Amino acid sequence: MILNYCRVEHPPWPDPVRRLAEMMLNPVLRREEDPMRRAPWMIAMLAATGVACFQPETSPDPAVSAPGVEEASVEVAPHPDEAAGAAGHDLRVSGSEMAMRLELPDVVEKVMPSVVGINTERSVRQMASPFGRSPFGGHPFFGPRGMPQQPQERVQEGLGSGVIVDAEGIVLTNNHVIEGADTIRLTLNDGREFEAEVVGSDPQSDIAVLRFKDAPDDLKAIEFGDSDALRLAESVVAIGNPFGLSSTVTLGIVSAKGRGNMGIVDYEDFIQTDAAINPGNSGGALVNLRGELVGINTAILSKSGGYQGVGFAIPSKMARGIMESLVETGKVSRGWLGVMIQELTPELASALEIPESARGVVVSDVQPQSPAARAGLQRGDLITSIAGRSVSSPGELKNRVGMAQPGTEVEVAYLREGQAMKGRLELGALEDAAGVASAPGFAPSPVEGLSLQALNDELRAQLRVPPALRQGVAVTEVAPGSEAARLRLRPGDVILEVNRRPVSSPADVSQLWQTSRGQVLVLLYRQGATIFMTLPAN
Repeated sequence: MILNYCRVEHPPWPDPVRRLAEMMLNPVLRREEDPMRRAPWMIAMLAATGVACFQPETSPDPAVSAPGVEEASVEVAPHPDEAAGAAGHDLRVSGSEMAMRLELPDVVEKVMPSVVGINTERSVRQMASPFGRSPFGGHPFFGPRGMPQQPQERVQEGLGSGVIVDAEGIVLTNNHVIEGADTIRLTLNDGREFEAEVVGSDPQSDIAVLRFKDAPDDLKAIEFGDSDALRLAESVVAIGNPFGLSSTVTLGIVSAKGRGNMGIVDYEDFIQTDAAINPGNSGGALVNLRGELVGINTAILSKSGGYQGVGFAIPSKMARGIMESLVETGKVSRGWLGVMIQELTPELASALEIPESARGVVVSDVQPQSPAARAGLQRGDLITSIAGRSVSSPGELKNRVGMAQPGTEVEVAYLREGQAMKGRLELGALEDAAGVASAPGFAPSPVEGLSLQALNDELRAQLRVPPALRQGVAVTEVAPGSEAARLRLRPGDVILEVNRRPVSSPADVSQLWQTSRGQVLVLLYRQGATIFMTLPAN
């Protein structure tokens, strides 16, 4: 670790101020100076160093000026080095922002009544220990070691948090907090307990909605904030019940936004924060300094199981949309585009002639009669944005489409052979179709080690190849220990195209392969999905 000293450099002092400083540091000079003569020097020093004298709290409001008197504004010119450094970054804090920071306890007091503790109970069946309670095996009075035991039912308790979002008794929390629970109890900030029931849940986003069975009249609902407006390094507060410790408050910042591919749930767009989140915080509130809900605390990244500075919250915008759908219909309706997609790699970009600067998601297949097909999307297109918002990963596009309501009309921007294109479409309903699926990417691999056979009716039925794929070459065998096996080409794969040209025989594959230079672009059908692969030409 390298430690750097920090120092503050001031502009050169004028001669009178330097004289006063020398006098103050030199006892001989202090004795020789007449006290009355020191007054001008002290005034000069105060003026040069910018010392401000603050009035008592009883002074008039500085925002109100006396009649007929104009307020003068005084600006201090920055040091040249400071001015240069501030050119690209405005580090000033507005008065309103500072006021909100100073009123943090008031913000917490405002939000605290809206956060509840959640206690759950569920019955689980468990085999009793075959060794009973004796340290030597077997119960000391009631049977030998190893005697068959009957399954025993026990009650498993769980802890979590929730947020009151409607004064009528609607509570927002995580699905994993209440999943499988037989009973759910909500504890208010003042200690009162109430039974709750599940309105609906969505495991794909880890959101659940509860309702007080007998809601009191004095419930206080939290205000929703705009999670999209959060800025990096903005202060946020996490409130919940870690380890059952009710009304626990921790302060942190927004460390990152749009975190996906975490493997936590299907739809991920997490806010990352360093506000301490621990077991029991799940379902609790993440609020901004205006006391508005901007996230539902959901998970942590930890090697120890406890807080290590990396926590994740579901954005309030996503949580609110899912909650409203669950309350209204009892289920979540998601948009459907009708494409297979995969991540853009440098190899794919080169093979598809996509500019290096382009960012987006590669379309590896378009389902017939889908919204994407009607909009004119094709294999090999690079989707760069949808509904005016850019996308750079399969997960991002999946979230954009999945969080939209069926029937929503959106504009899709994409690149085709380097040309920018646009199309408008109406999203379908995911429950009526296969949805937007991500096709996995694979490393480039050689032809060596493959056994190929033209696709026939028998192979088509065996591999469940859809009728729409009229021709192709099946991989019937991958030699054990070969380069192809190491690179995970599999028996059952069907090669549909090589370098954007359809193939119907092993000879077609070999010919196109041998005439290629550098990389070979292969379109492959595998387990119900079509994917592009870039393979070495030799």
